[in-house]
Amino acid sequence: MMAVLGKGKAHGACSLLHAAGLGMGASLALDINAVAMVRDDEPKSPPSDPDGLLDAVVAAWQAAGHELPAEEIFWTIRSKIPQGQGLKSSAAIAVAALRALADATNSSIQITQIIDMAVAAQSTAGVSLTGSVDDAWAAAEEGWKVVDVNVPAEQGVLLAGDGPPSEAWTVLLVLRGRRLETPEIDAFTWHQQGFQQALNAIQNGRELVALTSNGRAMAGVLNDSIGRRIANEATMLGARAAGISGSGPAIVIFVPAVSTPIVEHLTNHFQDADGIEDVMVTKVLNPKAENEEELE
Repeated sequence: MMAVLGKGKAHGACSLLHAAGLGMGASLALDINAVAMVRDDEPKSPPSDPDGLLDAVVAAWQAAGHELPAEEIFWTIRSKIPQGQGLKSSAAIAVAALRALADATNSSIQITQIIDMAVAAQSTAGVSLTGSVDDAWAAAEEGWKVVDVNVPAEQGVLLAGDGPPSEAWTVLLVLRGRRLETPEIDAFTWHQQGFQQALNAIQNGRELVALTSNGRAMAGVLNDSIGRRIANEATMLGARAAGISGSGPAIVIFVPAVSTPIVEHLTNHFQDADGIEDVMVTKVLNPKAENEEELE
């Protein structure tokens, strides 16, 4: 019998603005889920954690003054988020694991504390250029937030939005395998104009323009001509927006949900293309209205 002490959930996301570009970042929550379970016995299949992220989560939890639920703990992770592709898998696992620890210890932890601990864990594990505070917010809550990555979470939210309506858009994730190397911070300096265009678009309520502008800037940072071509090809074939997410190499594509033939054509087209492992179909996660939450 599984000795599960606590359970936590989070979800993946895509980039609207890479945080290394301007010192501000924004990610949009997507319906690809991660679940973490903390337990007091070793599972038959321990999670693969080559970067030591879960150990870093435990260290961040203890550094914040919280007790562990048992003398020795183990983890079970169930995640549908592709790893190492720019879809915020590390942020989601960190947030889910911290929520599992809170559940196991009956601790009432504020969301900003979860975010700060997730940022500390990702920084310790070396899985993020900036700490990924914007990614942690998007993994923990629906919609998006523009955040200042240089201050604690409680002070850092500059702007927030619900995101494009979930029912109006189909989101395709073109998966190209794990990234082989992390971009150099200096490379972002040469593409600040593109990141500024993405920020301006967010401020004007044009999230899909931001996604495309950010993706083009990231193609420049990464010198990813293939990623740029895939995004351009998607828009030529009927998508409304397309761009590299995070530090790549995944491409995120938005298609109007009513355009079923375009969705099917793009899915089949890219699944058959060289260098592409798979195409996932998902949707945006919008915040629930307060009255909806009360009914549940």
